[in-house]
Amino acid sequence: MKKILSVVLTVAILFGIVAVGVSAQEAPDLGFAVASDLHYVCPEEELEENITYEEVFWHANRRAELQNEAGFIIDEFLRQCAEDDSCEFVLIPGDIVNDGRVIVQQHLDMAEKFEKFEKETGKQIYVINGNHDSAYNEGDFTQLDFKQTYYNFGWDEAIATDDDSISYVVDLSDKYRLIALDSCHETASTEDGMDTDRVMWVCDQAEKAKEDGKYPILMMHHNLLDHLPIQRLISRNFIIKWHYSTAELFADSGIKLVFSGHEHCSDAATYTSLLGNKIYDFANTSLIMYPLEYRMFSLTEDEIKYESRSIDSIDIDALTSTVKGYTPEQIALMEEGMNDVYAHEFFKAGIQYRLGRDLKLEGMGLDEDAVYYDLVASVVNELNGTLEMPLYGEGSVQERAAEFGLEIPDSDYENLWDLVTELVGFHYSGSEYYDLYSTEVTILLRSVALLLRTEFSILGDKTLFLIAESFLEDLGIESASEEIMKLAISVFGEVSAVEYALVAIASPILYSFAYDDDGVDDNNGTLEGYGTSSFAGNVQNLSDKFSRILERTIFYVMQMVEILLKIIA
Repeated sequence: MKKILSVVLTVAILFGIVAVGVSAQEAPDLGFAVASDLHYVCPEEELEENITYEEVFWHANRRAELQNEAGFIIDEFLRQCAEDDSCEFVLIPGDIVNDGRVIVQQHLDMAEKFEKFEKETGKQIYVINGNHDSAYNEGDFTQLDFKQTYYNFGWDEAIATDDDSISYVVDLSDKYRLIALDSCHETASTEDGMDTDRVMWVCDQAEKAKEDGKYPILMMHHNLLDHLPIQRLISRNFIIKWHYSTAELFADSGIKLVFSGHEHCSDAATYTSLLGNKIYDFANTSLIMYPLEYRMFSLTEDEIKYESRSIDSIDIDALTSTVKGYTPEQIALMEEGMNDVYAHEFFKAGIQYRLGRDLKLEGMGLDEDAVYYDLVASVVNELNGTLEMPLYGEGSVQERAAEFGLEIPDSDYENLWDLVTELVGFHYSGSEYYDLYSTEVTILLRSVALLLRTEFSILGDKTLFLIAESFLEDLGIESASEEIMKLAISVFGEVSAVEYALVAIASPILYSFAYDDDGVDDNNGTLEGYGTSSFAGNVQNLSDKFSRILERTIFYVMQMVEILLKIIA
């Protein structure tokens, strides 16, 4: 009997040891939160009208940020981090405040919030500057002022700093090291200030980390990789210069994780170097703008796990006692859902106002004497009218499209503004899932085709001729003959060739905006950890990279061919 008990006891002890070992192996090496672009604003005493917009959200702004609510959203974020045992520290990649160059009180308020959090929790906050936070050579609040104000949130633990910027390096644990990079320009408000010296400083620090047995993690405000279709062209101030060559260097220096902000979108992008090393750039949305999200990361040698979390409620009583003027309807929407209801509708109102303002002729700076002014005016007026037109019913986009042989599928959207702002919201919230054949993308592309058909159908030979004549004269070229212009029109037709060509070119861009198919989930996922790098793995990474390039190339070529073939149909 004693032998049996001894065996049972021994098995139990061994099982316990194994269980503890497995548990220890599965326990994360590091757990932390990342939130960017807090854009804190000292709240107003009373709501003020910011835009002319009907119904509930007359106080929205063109940036679509919940500015008066910002401090209370930030408080809730810090509360969640404080109560989460898996969150060991917090990373903030810039734009802590909204008007940091001139309103010092915003910085003082935020430093006080951070100090309170650290004192009460014992958890560290690490920050780096963004373009809204400070200035080098202008403004009342310089980079050195920023460093001094937030000195206890990174610089006090620094094991290295950069002499030419306020970049610094700290150890996060016995395995991981953070490189906090000042990516801001010396004088320009939004552009990056990256140059060869800063790039090489990062590479040197990453190499030193590896020499010390640490895995390097990078945090900076500007994006390293594209988070929009052709971002380098349409949103160039939000991504660093020479981004692919820089990503190549960073990846080969051992950096796998990059945390950035600035673009205000929740998007994860990846790049594979020629040596097969992968690097991931996690762009983070603004915490105070829909979808009010931040990310939680959990790292082991084998895996990098991440998930997005949202701020679904705030202290409404504290908000309304601080800021007067909220209507019962606004408060009811906050109570129904701070994020998915109130912030979502506020966002759509602000985006519609901003896009609508940009589509006004008076804001485009066009010369009324220009030969193409009437054409542009016609297109802009047609676009605005189509955006505001009911999508369905009498006098609708669907009805008008049918006249041109285009079918607009049924949906719950009221008008194109409703659809466009919804798609923009999905871009900001990440994990865009509207593929080419979805109702949303179909409506979008066919509406673009409708606009083109409408405009080119009213564009006569004489207008085309005058526009061409004007451009040729500007180039110093002798004017083309009217006969040649008429010949071109007789060959290609007045509508179809130009229309289909433009739609074919625009389609991949619009599709990429609405559908994120880069293989990396933006909000929730698991990646290979820092400790999984190997020669075989790098070879596989390269194989995957070229397969994906080929796949996307074939897709876009087939898409354009499919549309262009209609020219000769």
